[in-house]
Parts: sequence; structure tokens; C-alpha cells
Amino acid sequence: MSKKIACLMTNMFEDVEYTDPAQSFKGAGHEVVTIEKEKGKTVKGKQGEAAVEIDESIDNVNPQDFDALFLPGGFSPDQLRADDRFVRFAKSFMDEKKPVFAICHGPQLLLTAKTLEGRDATGYKSIKVDMEYAGANYQDTEVVVCQNQLVTSRQPDDIPAFTREALKLL
Repeated sequence: MSKKIACLMTNMFEDVEYTDPAQSFKGAGHEVVTIEKEKGKTVKGKQGEAAVEIDESIDNVNPQDFDALFLPGGFSPDQLRADDRFVRFAKSFMDEKKPVFAICHGPQLLLTAKTLEGRDATGYKSIKVDMEYAGANYQDTEVVVCQNQLVTSRQPDDIPAFTREALKLL
């Protein structure tokens, strides 16, 4: 059954952390909807390898219209978490126990939403202490699946495991 996946992203996302999972999700028959401040804007990856046209504005989407949330890493999550609209959007998926897939710096949005306390999770090594301060049970492993809802990974090398576990939840 096809699922509709919201993807919060802006400039300086980690290229392959969006392109590889998104391609796998679409290949499995799911829809990935990119969301940023401005619909139609083209955002660029920090490696300069990917350019993505944004499907929807954060002001025109409702979390209830999506089955899952995808948060690629890079510098994008840190920028987005400064905007309460993106934080509220991400928080609603955690509160509703919908699938959430966050890789590398992706968990930064979940940290700001205060949704990682007591959860098993991983992320890029530079946010390990932040995750621990937020009450997450940080695990230094390629993929962590928590409560059959939250899938997190550390870095681009972990993408195959990240995508495999995300697809299982979908």
C-alpha cells in the first residue's frame, strides 16, 4: 500500500541522505513530498550534487495528510529547527506515533521538538551529546529502530540500513 511521506528540507541538506532514500521510497511505490518555506523553490545539497524542487510550502501542509516523516541530514535540519512551523510539524508525527526517519543531523528537529526523551536513537557524532542531554538513549550503530516508529542513522555510510528499516515500517 502506497504511503505519502513528508520530507522537511532546505538548502545545504546532505545530498545522498535525501536522494538515495527518496529514490528507494519512490521505487517501492511511495510518494515523497518535499516541504520548505517556499513552494517551487530549488534547494541545493551541500555537496553540490543534488538540486531539489520543493513541492509544498510549510504553510500549506497538514501533518494529518501524511503517513510518515523523512528528515535528511546536512545543515538543513539545523536551519529548519529555528522555525517553529517545522518543529511543530515534526513533533506531530512523534506525538501521533507515525513513522519518522531521521539520518545524520535529521534528529536535530526532533531534539528541538523535545520528542527524544527516553527514546533509543542515533545521529551524527557531533550531535551525540545534544541527544543525550535531551534524554535519548544514544546508540553508536548504523541504524536504530525505536518502538516500531522511529528510524535513525548516523551518516551516509548507513543509508542502506536506514532505508531498509524505513521501508519495513512503511
